[in-house]
Amino acid sequence: MAYIFLDESGDLGFNFKKKKTSKYFVITFLFVKNKKPIEKIIKKLFANFSKLEVKNHSGVVHAFKEKPSTRQKLLTSLNEKDISIISIYLNKSKVYTKLQDEKHVLYNYVVNMLLDRVYTKKLIPTNEPIVLIASRRETNKFLNENFCGYLSKQVTGNHKIKISVEIKTPQQEKCLQVVDVVCWSLFRKREHGDESYYNLIKSKVIEESPLYP
Repeated sequence: MAYIFLDESGDLGFNFKKKKTSKYFVITFLFVKNKKPIEKIIKKLFANFSKLEVKNHSGVVHAFKEKPSTRQKLLTSLNEKDISIISIYLNKSKVYTKLQDEKHVLYNYVVNMLLDRVYTKKLIPTNEPIVLIASRRETNKFLNENFCGYLSKQVTGNHKIKISVEIKTPQQEKCLQVVDVVCWSLFRKREHGDESYYNLIKSKVIEESPLYP
């Protein structure tokens, strides 16, 4: 059994006059064969938090809210593990107007494009069952079912390989907290030109590609 953990950074807003609208949207896969060592990274962080820090975190590490030292500890620990990181970034200014109006369709499309690259280029071993676990971004049950069904159908149809797709919260799946920090680091590099966090895991990044060059 192998796992792909999925998260994204940035937003899918296209009103660039708004200050908080990002220029880029980044999706990242964290590939692991054994997720227990990754879960232990989060457990160790919490073991070293003060009681107040534990209370303020509500059981979840979130990249945007963390202190630089917490992010650095997590990424440094992750760099010692047997993992692979694959990412795709979207320059939103190049997105077709039609897709701008269908954000869930665009999201599904971008994730599928990254999955397609993973399988086509054999970036990770695909000779064993793979479970893709995505961090929940929608509360709409229909959209979540559509996402899981769409990806499973695409992978099976295009590559004749079965993949199990699940959606969980970071509370339910600790590894999603790790990929959140990883994706934030890649987004930070792309959006703000800050490579300080990215450099801590650079050796684990197999591919980082634009969707629209």
